[in-house]
Amino acid sequence: MFETKTLASYIVSSRIDKIPDDVIHEAKRSILNWVGCAVGGSGEPAVETAIRALLPFSGKPEARLIARPERFDPLYASVINGISGHVYEYDDTTPMNYIHPTPPVASALFAYSSAHATTGRDFLHAFLMGFEAEERVGNAVYPAHYNAGWHITATAGVFGAAAAVGKLLDLSTQEMIWAMGLAATQASGIREMFGSMAKSFHAGHAARNGYLSAVLAKSGFTAGEHAIEGARGFAAVMASEYDLSKVTAGLGEDFQIRYNTYKPYPCGIVVQPAIDGCIELHRKHHPAPESIKAVRVRVAPLVLDLCNKRDITRGLDSKYSIYHAAAIGLVRGKAGLQEFTDEAVNDPQIKRVRELVSAVADPSVTEDQSRIEVELVNGETMTHFVEESLGNVRRPLSDAQLEDKFRDQAVPKLGREQVAKLIELCWRFDALENVNTLVEATQ
Repeated sequence: MFETKTLASYIVSSRIDKIPDDVIHEAKRSILNWVGCAVGGSGEPAVETAIRALLPFSGKPEARLIARPERFDPLYASVINGISGHVYEYDDTTPMNYIHPTPPVASALFAYSSAHATTGRDFLHAFLMGFEAEERVGNAVYPAHYNAGWHITATAGVFGAAAAVGKLLDLSTQEMIWAMGLAATQASGIREMFGSMAKSFHAGHAARNGYLSAVLAKSGFTAGEHAIEGARGFAAVMASEYDLSKVTAGLGEDFQIRYNTYKPYPCGIVVQPAIDGCIELHRKHHPAPESIKAVRVRVAPLVLDLCNKRDITRGLDSKYSIYHAAAIGLVRGKAGLQEFTDEAVNDPQIKRVRELVSAVADPSVTEDQSRIEVELVNGETMTHFVEESLGNVRRPLSDAQLEDKFRDQAVPKLGREQVAKLIELCWRFDALENVNTLVEATQ
């Protein structure tokens, strides 16, 4: 089967009037969630550093950034948008492959749309095509690809950005095949970068490279025809095991965005069940930090593979620490943005409890569960089992909860009135005559 051609043909021939209403609404939820993350993260040191480093190299400054006054060429704007939207680790995730799907695609599309008049309807359609491309490629190579150390948000995300921008550029099937090939040969990003600025750069890197792939293909720049399925293509080179049938199975019917999830906490998704459980124990028992003798957490094996950072001193590192996750839930009873700062990491009470946490990989515990036992100095024991954590596919955040999450991040930067306008624009995204209306509202 020619998976690259089949996927490219579908993307090119897709019509938005054939896409179900629930899929369109989920696309709006994804965009709302990402815009809030991008506004919230727009002032982070990683963003400031990238702007300072890249601005001298930018071409014609045609593109606006999300929530920033600077202007860049669209390719570099994709990079900055990607960093802003991913740096908080608060963006969406598809648990079936652990891709953060919206940042690479939305970052490229907003950069393109700020430089080229684009309707919200066309943007949404392109977004959904990008979502399909990255998720299906990611599904085909997960878990072997991820287990090898590749950061799948970046390596699959580049396909999504290429497909999305390519849809807006009205690529032919042949051009879309080339765009996929150019994306495949630029796919990169390794998990060793987790806990550093480079992790958020991956989303912008994928957005830019995908955008570039589409632009080159539109100009007739050729690439291999079998980028995904070829003997030396993406799947064979980057995964020891893969299932190419997942690229095309249910194409046009089984929309991947239906499996998207939104985080209630700004950290690695696999530690969120432990946070849920520890917050519940705090709510029920309010244990004083000094009364805690030991904390034992049983988690899915993947948790210790991804989030086993113990000796941490920085907020970025804390987002990938099961020990910190348990400690903040027990000590503060919450896990907002302030619980993943340098201050929180070095808080004496949190640090003390964090050092008392032990974590065991238990194959009987799913990646959406956790078993928690807290032993107190007086000999008492508290336990809690999280069956399904908040924010997963079966226990999703509501539209109202997504709005609250948006406000928490954006109000400190833009004020309540402007944020209310932004939320309203996101919900009627498909009616926007020009997406720049929303981009300008983030300024």
